[in-house]
Amino acid sequence: MEEAQAAESRADFAHKYTIALKEAREAIYWLKLISESELVPKTKLAPLLKETEELAAIIGKIISNTKRRSR
Repeated sequence: MEEAQAAESRADFAHKYTIALKEAREAIYWLKLISESELVPKTKLAPLLKETEELAAIIGKIISNTKRRSR
């Protein structure tokens, strides 16, 4: 998200955070897949999954607030 801090406009800022949100969602997908495949115990992945979901929610809120303020 360091790159978003150098955004050229609010739209660019929101776009960069949208990319970060996509990456967070992909990380959630892979963590769930690894968990369900039992390659790693679910108890070890649960905190990572929870934190990644929380980060995705924060990023989503940043995007919605930025877009709301741009109107």
